[in-house]
Amino acid sequence: MRRWTSVAWNANSRILFEGDGAAAARVMDPIIKVEKLGKRYAIGRREPYRTMRDSLTGAVTGPLRKLRARLSRNGGGAPAAAASHIWALEDVSFEVAPGEVLGVIGRNGAGKSTLLKVLSRITEPTTGRVELYGRVASLLEIGTGFHQELTGRENVYLSGAIMGMRRGEIACKFDEIIAFAEIEDFVDTPVKRYSSGMYVRLAFAVAAHLEPEILLVDEVLAVGDIAFQKKCLGKMGEVARFGRTVLFVSHNMAAIESLCTRCLRLSGGRLAAAGDPLAVMSGYVAEGAAPGDGSAALQRHPGRRPGDTPAMTRIELRDGSGTQTGAIRIGDAMEIRVAYRTPRPVRPVLGSVIKTSYGAAVFCVSDRFCGQLAECAPRAEAIVVCRVERLMLIPGNYSIDLWLGETGADLDVIYDAVTFEVVPADLTGTGRLPPSTFGAIFCEARWSIYDA
Repeated sequence: MRRWTSVAWNANSRILFEGDGAAAARVMDPIIKVEKLGKRYAIGRREPYRTMRDSLTGAVTGPLRKLRARLSRNGGGAPAAAASHIWALEDVSFEVAPGEVLGVIGRNGAGKSTLLKVLSRITEPTTGRVELYGRVASLLEIGTGFHQELTGRENVYLSGAIMGMRRGEIACKFDEIIAFAEIEDFVDTPVKRYSSGMYVRLAFAVAAHLEPEILLVDEVLAVGDIAFQKKCLGKMGEVARFGRTVLFVSHNMAAIESLCTRCLRLSGGRLAAAGDPLAVMSGYVAEGAAPGDGSAALQRHPGRRPGDTPAMTRIELRDGSGTQTGAIRIGDAMEIRVAYRTPRPVRPVLGSVIKTSYGAAVFCVSDRFCGQLAECAPRAEAIVVCRVERLMLIPGNYSIDLWLGETGADLDVIYDAVTFEVVPADLTGTGRLPPSTFGAIFCEARWSIYDA
């Protein structure tokens, strides 16, 4: 029966022990357990290297240092010392079950990469505790894990040995690794001569194929081309189906939605949310939106056409659930709500032109062509709602021009009335979307093939 390795870290010690497979095979027990994890970095200087004597001394004086750090963070320490450090992670706690695919999202500087470095045992935590049950393989950044002077073949065997695998186990997987990485012609070339694409393909192939119980993957996959990224996403899904655990850090929301069963969101080094990927991603989108995004007062809007009557007073954008937002997921519904006030009652005609961030018109929606409000009673004050059932815009930033009038005449025109963002979603089931350079509209299609 396979033996599982458990590594427990806390702020003052690192403990290595082994247990038999029977104890580790309890599916309900977490394979990763993080408790009150914190990582502090000094600003403007490098942390000194620690000798064995330093480590032993630290183990003895650890409780005192922890108390001093707590007092410092609560305002009881010297202000100058507190100001010279930054907490990349602070009080982060979560558990991961075997076979779970956990996505980790957050803005730049949120602490995502630091978390993976601690889990990979590259960086030691300042406070808290991490427990890992099983072999860990990680793909964090180009250049990590390989010896530059060794060949691809030698690095495969070296990586497997570091993970505790026997040479025979590595040999059984070797051909599969090289085929996945597509470097058959360069396997005996030193990796320092590899391109970045070749390097990351081999690094991922090694991490995914050497049967780790835990696979940690950072945004480094973005280095590869679209075909490679698709293959990697498929392989991570396959790894998870075989009961192994994947932690996946990415800014690609479509890939997170496609691959992950649960998601964490980090913000300012703290755990801001955890749970269903769609719910957590909604919070991530809202975090990036400044207060007032998705709405604008229009009475004194600078984009109003000179000479027009200021009839439109406010615009609000809402998603398919009716929530006001400045960010809409591709494929979701979008409502454009425009309030107006006119000197006399009118049967309103509202038109909207959606434009790219470069000012190019993408499409127009206008009741002038549909006449759905033609039979409504004239009103001097009302809110006109235009609902687009499926917003099939490629992720990016867009703006809206507004026209308000009545049949045959425009009363009020405002350019760039409001801006909004379209964010990714997994419409294809592959976690991939075309790049914005291929056009602003995403069209769904069906594909088939017949013998000639």
